[in-house]
Amino acid sequence: MTQIKSFRDLLVWQKSMSLVTSIYQLTRDFPHSEMFGLTSQLRRASISIPSNIAEGYGRNTSKDYLRYLQIALGSLYEIQTQLEIASNLHFLEIFDFNKMISLCLEIERMLTSLIAKIRAKIA
Repeated sequence: MTQIKSFRDLLVWQKSMSLVTSIYQLTRDFPHSEMFGLTSQLRRASISIPSNIAEGYGRNTSKDYLRYLQIALGSLYEIQTQLEIASNLHFLEIFDFNKMISLCLEIERMLTSLIAKIRAKIA
């Protein structure tokens, strides 16, 4: 088992970074009229996930870390909702939608597991 020396070593952070890249690539093809709407919302929410994982990791207490992980999870739920909206508006192909939702669900499982471990630690 690899020792975690930095937030960069966390697989959930790495997967979240991949999500950001994928969101940026997908939203390039969204209608220009969505630049300040759905495109912006998806991009900001995606950036929030690895950013909050990293910021929480750097905090001094497990309680603070837990709070930032919960914020990251909330942003992930926001993305899942926005992807549904984008799909309903036919901004995404079904293949891309399914691929993105699968990645989101994988990150969700990882985050909820990490949250549970932190909760157990502080209980």
